[in-house]
Amino acid sequence: MSSNKSLLILPGDGIGAEAMAQVRRIIDWLERNRSLRFDLDEDLVGGCSIDAHGVPITDAVMDKAFNADAVLLGAVGGPKWDNIDFSIKPERGLLRLRKDLELFANLRPAVCFEALADASSLKREVVAGLDIMIVRELTGGVYFGEPRGITTLPDGTRRGVNTQVYETEEIRRVVRVAFDIAKARTGRLTSSEKANVMESGILWREEAQWVHDNEYPDLSIQHMYADNCAMQLVRNPKQFDVIVTDNLFGDVLSDIAAMLTGSLGMLPSASLGAADAEGKRRAMYEPVHGSAPDIAGQNLANPIATILSFAMALRYSFDLGEDADLVEGAVQDVLAAGYRTGDIMQPGMTKTSTTGMGDAILAALDKRQG
Repeated sequence: MSSNKSLLILPGDGIGAEAMAQVRRIIDWLERNRSLRFDLDEDLVGGCSIDAHGVPITDAVMDKAFNADAVLLGAVGGPKWDNIDFSIKPERGLLRLRKDLELFANLRPAVCFEALADASSLKREVVAGLDIMIVRELTGGVYFGEPRGITTLPDGTRRGVNTQVYETEEIRRVVRVAFDIAKARTGRLTSSEKANVMESGILWREEAQWVHDNEYPDLSIQHMYADNCAMQLVRNPKQFDVIVTDNLFGDVLSDIAAMLTGSLGMLPSASLGAADAEGKRRAMYEPVHGSAPDIAGQNLANPIATILSFAMALRYSFDLGEDADLVEGAVQDVLAAGYRTGDIMQPGMTKTSTTGMGDAILAALDKRQG
């Protein structure tokens, strides 16, 4: 029996709790059938934390996050909290987790399941078999650079300023993560920036090349301007394997890649920190979709992105690749069998609920386990 894995569960707002309940069922299955043990804790983040404590995340919850092997987050936000002060909006809880845990590398897989190839807005032949990993730098760049803000000019008009800033080690560390992932796949990395018009882009390209030449010379690197990368994702996405890019361009490119797969409701993500002396990283896993307050509490939400986020935790935080494969394979089996929640419903398929999808995935796990 393996040692316990500590996991902090933060369901958050909206559909987060419903989707997370299905993950708890899968964890129970793994404990019964795979001789795994998880030390689970659950707490508040986002709007529900504001309602309970007046802040989007408390110091006590942050302490739990620091001490956990991994954090699994649902979703935060909703119109209920639209008019509160920006400094305590639900999303600030998510940003504090990323910042304080120093989660600098955001992993966004874009995988087109065969059963959903026709759900993409692109032709089947363009997206069928798609399997891309986008690695986005998460704690630097224009979203955090100084100076920033809105100022009033002498003539009464206003100026908004955001600053794109990167330093050598910020670039090198995220490129290393991307190379490590590429090494386990096909060995091909595309680095994307705007070196043709931005000095920060020149630095990014030079430092990415330095990491390749000095640390990963046996792998391949291609440099591509971000606007061309966006075009190529729509034109011929299967040319890519792993893409590494900065915070701003990663925000845009990962959403483009997401829509190639047919539904945001299907996509997980991981945010990783630096490896310690034992190779362990702080990490947070979360679905790409939002809190969907319009369907919250109605048993309509698609739990697959949250389940696949947990599978990423199995793979990257707990070194349980075989168990991750098992969960991901069960999801593929259920989709191939025609089960769909409303967001991915197609003609001739079987429409099911949040709990119904959980039931089907558990049945598929039983079948795979034999």
